[in-house]
Amino acid sequence: MELAFLNFAAAPPPPPTAAYSHAVRSGDWLFVTGQLGVDPKTGKLVPGGTVAQCRQVMHNLAIVLEGAGATLDRTVMARIYLTDFGDYEVVNAEYARHFSAGRLPARTTVGVTALALGGAVEIDLIVRL
Repeated sequence: MELAFLNFAAAPPPPPTAAYSHAVRSGDWLFVTGQLGVDPKTGKLVPGGTVAQCRQVMHNLAIVLEGAGATLDRTVMARIYLTDFGDYEVVNAEYARHFSAGRLPARTTVGVTALALGGAVEIDLIVRL
């Protein structure tokens, strides 16, 4: 099975210290690299704290999925990484807003000590095309 390594100009570019594709397609599966709450135009984290970053993360994931011909509703599995597990409830509420009712993917949420660029939340996806 061929692999397609995908990058999209509208999505935030990888920082100079990170080597990755926005997503890799393998057959009908799309593996989406974790996104931070980075504004694609500035390359910097959005202001406003964890909820604002989560909102931007979901927007960035939607950009990548659109470029690959998919939507968030095709998500099979999501992984959320939080630097402060005290933010779990507010991140959960923001995250859930981006999916149709009854179409929540399987999910793992992990507490981590730090994320790139000082981010508060990062989310990666596995999507069925």
